[in-house]
Amino acid sequence: MILQPIPGEPALITAEREILIIADLHIGIENEFREHGVYGVSKTLEMRDRIIALLDKYKPSKLLVLGDVKHSIPSSPLQEKKELKDFFQVIEGYVEEIHILPGNHDGGINKILPRSVVIHPSSGVVIEDTGLLHGHSWPSEELMNSRLIVFAHTHPTIRLKDRLGLPIIEPCWVKGSILEEKIKERYKLYNEDLQFLIIPAFNPLCGGVAVNEEELVGPMKNIMDILESQVYLLDGSFLGRVRDL
Repeated sequence: MILQPIPGEPALITAEREILIIADLHIGIENEFREHGVYGVSKTLEMRDRIIALLDKYKPSKLLVLGDVKHSIPSSPLQEKKELKDFFQVIEGYVEEIHILPGNHDGGINKILPRSVVIHPSSGVVIEDTGLLHGHSWPSEELMNSRLIVFAHTHPTIRLKDRLGLPIIEPCWVKGSILEEKIKERYKLYNEDLQFLIIPAFNPLCGGVAVNEEELVGPMKNIMDILESQVYLLDGSFLGRVRDL
């Protein structure tokens, strides 16, 4: 399966435009902000409209979300449940199938979303030669024998400095290979040429991990060679390897 990043968006589209892939919606994250005295406008409708615009433009038959659809854990308040249900009921009208690979925030998601939404195992799925999962759990051996694994969870960003020395933080794509000395500790069989691609969070309120300063989040940090990985901004600009940034 050939995947193409969509310029300016944290989203992938298959070459034949059959599947649109996004991750980390974190619908309801504003509830946590309010608990800490921070009030702002919900991004749910804005995200819904961005997704609809992408579906209208590329006309895929499937939408695949790589986890953390909702934010509150372990359970969601009534308002968040309503937002989730309304969100996907609208999206259903623009695509034939919706698939979700649950993340660590998605406990009980099957009881909230419309029944037509397909929920997959958190260990991931393989489509053709590509493995997909959220990234908070270890990928299955089947995924480790694919050509490419796409995952989320880390909310990758890059931290740079402008001419005045002030920090600039930008979401980014991160592409890398396996960490050979670590991977053998868990997997007996795997593709030695396996590549990884970390997809940025779709919700702009999520924040993220500056991959040039911090470790990846979750078990993937043990099997992906992050220092040798390549970093790309959402507009496609290539920044170089993580170790050089």
